[in-house]
Amino acid sequence: MAARTAGRPLRVAGAATEAGDAEGALAPLNPVGRRTVQDSVYDELRRSLIQGLFDPGEVLRIVDVSNRLGTSTMPVREALARLISEQALEAMPNRSVRVPLISRDRLEDLARARAIIESEIIGLAMPNVTDALVEELVHLTDACDAVLATKGREISGEAADLNHAFHFTLYRAAGSQVMIPIIESLWLQSGPYLRASARLFDAATDRSATHFHREIVEAVTRRDTPAAQAALKADIGRAFDILRKHLTETGEETR
Repeated sequence: MAARTAGRPLRVAGAATEAGDAEGALAPLNPVGRRTVQDSVYDELRRSLIQGLFDPGEVLRIVDVSNRLGTSTMPVREALARLISEQALEAMPNRSVRVPLISRDRLEDLARARAIIESEIIGLAMPNVTDALVEELVHLTDACDAVLATKGREISGEAADLNHAFHFTLYRAAGSQVMIPIIESLWLQSGPYLRASARLFDAATDRSATHFHREIVEAVTRRDTPAAQAALKADIGRAFDILRKHLTETGEETR
């Protein structure tokens, strides 16, 4: 069998070979419509979960959610089903939906997955770091500190948005179209854990929310990949450590 020519795409028997053939060979596709109400409902619920605006164990009733969002129940039902499939929510026997409770196993699984994948993407991003990117990271960290100084321990969507922006500004420098959605999914599942951690935060003994952000910035400025990865793992572990301590002391799931 003759070897394939380097760089030549693999041809599959029956595939269109000319531009004129390709049009007739396309699989039937549905027309792309405008943004749907379901998309908007999904995005709003997803944003709220990532920001940590829902408590672990909180029950979401379809009628209640639809009333709060000003929509019918159908797009809410479909958006909730989508979030259940992504393991951000769980279905209950009475047809309601619940934010998963915090358990030791789930906590460890999420913490481990985030540390592995997010430290890997920082390694991929480092060769693409620019001075402008570092300046943006500094700006986002300063802005988050300012919000936290004003809000204190209050759960703040603004602070959560700034935290998200800080991490993903750095992650997107990696240029990975595969890893970013995976990390987004992990953040979606982690949001309620971060909310619970914020409620347990003790300013007298626990590190501030931006402490490790500044360590990340310092390491990124030096283009020191191992130091940046270590600071990131410490940043991820900060919230999970607070919950580990709580579970050890109480022996109970956290609501």
